[in-house]
Amino acid sequence: MDFSLGDDRRMMADSLSRYFSDTLDWEARQAAAHSEDGFSRQMWSGLTELGVLGMLFSEEAGGYGGSAFDAGAVFSEVGKALATGPFLATLMAGKVLEAAGEADTLGEVIAGSRLLSFADEPAINADGSVVAPVRATQDGESWRLSGAKGVVEYLGAADLIVVTAETEAGPSTFLVASDADGLKRRSYRLVDGGAAGELTLDNTPARLIGDAGGAQQALDAARAMGLVATVWEAVAIMEVLRDATIDYLGTRKQFGVPIGAFQALKHRMTTVALEIEQARSSAINAAAHFDKAPAVRDRFGSAAKYTIGKVGALTAEEAIQMHGGIGMSWEMPLSHFAKRLIMLDHVLGDEDAHMARYLKLAAS
Repeated sequence: MDFSLGDDRRMMADSLSRYFSDTLDWEARQAAAHSEDGFSRQMWSGLTELGVLGMLFSEEAGGYGGSAFDAGAVFSEVGKALATGPFLATLMAGKVLEAAGEADTLGEVIAGSRLLSFADEPAINADGSVVAPVRATQDGESWRLSGAKGVVEYLGAADLIVVTAETEAGPSTFLVASDADGLKRRSYRLVDGGAAGELTLDNTPARLIGDAGGAQQALDAARAMGLVATVWEAVAIMEVLRDATIDYLGTRKQFGVPIGAFQALKHRMTTVALEIEQARSSAINAAAHFDKAPAVRDRFGSAAKYTIGKVGALTAEEAIQMHGGIGMSWEMPLSHFAKRLIMLDHVLGDEDAHMARYLKLAAS
C-alpha cells in the first residue's frame, strides 16, 4: 500500500513550508504567539490566499481536499513551523459544517472573511465538576443556548463559533455569532503560545446545524479528524527536536571531541529515532484507516494518540537533557517545541484516556 503524500499534497506542503519560512521567522512567531489574539491575522490571511484551508475540506464544501492525509500534510507543516492560529478549531468546526452541507458558511471561512472556532469541551470547576452543560431550547423556529464551554481555541478572535449542546432529541450542534446577545468571552493566552477562552451562554440565540439530535455521527468524525491532525503535528515536532539534538551533539564538544561520539548518547539518540518512526507509523495508520468503519477508525486514532503521548514525552525529555540547561532557555526554540509537544498530549484526550479507549474498542 502506498502511504506517500502524492504530488498534489507534496506541492501544497512545500508551498506552505516556504510561506512559513518567509513570513514566520522565530521573532515573528514569538510576537504572534504571545499577542492578544495569539496568532498573526496577516499570516492567516496569507494562508487563505494560498488556499491552505481549502485543502482541509471537500470540493462539495468549497475546498479541494478533505481527506485525513490532506489534513495530516497541513498539520505537519504547522508543527514544523510551530505556527499558532485556529487551525484545529477551523478543521473540526469546519467538518461539522461540511457534514451538514453548510457550504456557504464554510466558504466564508475558507476564504478568510470569517474566523471560526469550536466550542466542544465543557467548562470545568477546580474540583473537576462541569460548570454548566450547554443546553438548547427551542423557541418557535429559533433556538437559544445556555451553559458554558471551556478552553475554546482563539475564542477572542472568532467571528463564528460552532457549539455542541444537548437538546431533548439528543446531541446537536449550533452556529453562534460572537456578538450574539447573552454571549460572554473570557480570553487568555496558553502556556505553549496561542490563545483560548471560556465561553458563557445565557439564553443566547443560535442557528441549528443539521437536525436536532442528529449530530453524533458528524461530531465523532470531526473529533476523529482532529486526532489525525494532532498526531501528525506531533510527529513533525518530534522530527524537529530530533534533528536539532543530533546537530547539537555533533557540535558541542567535551574532552576535545563532539559529545555525539559518546556511545551512551548514541544509544539514547538511536532509541529516540526508532520511537519516532513508530509514532510516524501510527500517525499514517490513523490517516489510512480514517474512512473505515467508525470503530476501526477510532481504534487506530486512539492508538496513534497514545503513541505520540508516550513517544513525545521521551523525545522532549531527551532533547532537553542532551542540550543541558540551554535546552530550557526561553531564547532557544527547542524549549518551545518541547513545550508544544507535551501540551499536544492533552489535546483531545491524553495517552491514558486513549489507552483506555483503545482497549475498550479492541474488546468490542
